[in-house]
Amino acid sequence: MKAETFKRRLLPAMLSLLLAACGTNRPAPREAPPPPVTSVAQADQQLAAVARERAGIEARFAERERVCYDKFFVNRCLDEAKERRRSALAAQRAIEVQAERFKRQAVVDERDRKLAEAEKKYREEEAALAAQPPQPSREVQEAPAPRAPTVPGRVAGRNAKLKAAQAREAADAPKRAQNVRDFERRKAEVEERQRDVARRKAERAAKLAKKAEEEAASAAKAASPAAK
Repeated sequence: MKAETFKRRLLPAMLSLLLAACGTNRPAPREAPPPPVTSVAQADQQLAAVARERAGIEARFAERERVCYDKFFVNRCLDEAKERRRSALAAQRAIEVQAERFKRQAVVDERDRKLAEAEKKYREEEAALAAQPPQPSREVQEAPAPRAPTVPGRVAGRNAKLKAAQAREAADAPKRAQNVRDFERRKAEVEERQRDVARRKAERAAKLAKKAEEEAASAAKAASPAAK
């Protein structure tokens, strides 16, 4: 009887000790959201830190695995170690997704800025070209002024200049008309490029937004505790 009583008292005590030893592995703490990214340099620093932390997570998981095989409830200990590893890796993935998305958007913004600057410069050059008056011919610039012409001579000279100006005006009319047509054509091309740039910006923004939603959903799904 004494032996049976001793066994009945010893068995619960041993089970309590075993449960206490296996309960030392606490659940993995909930990871904090990644800090916001404000520059490409900060994004690069976060990506480098993620690489280092992943190596540390794998090293800690390997050490926990080794410890688990020395415990009574091996499977429970291993499951807790795997959950810690999964949660930590999911948190690092969320940081990586955010940093990479910021760098991609920075590249797009820089390309759009350069394109807008080039278009602005082109429009300014076109406007300056259109505002310039027609240049006089070289023969008119180099023609010497008459020396003290008489009244009839001045009248004749004025009439000759007027006729010459009218002739040049008539001769330059097709060229001016062509310049106007060229200017209108270039203006239409610039407007078409602007519409194309706006369309491509809208498409890129929609794609980035969709990809960000998919990555955020994937990261949130990976970071959430297992349902089972």
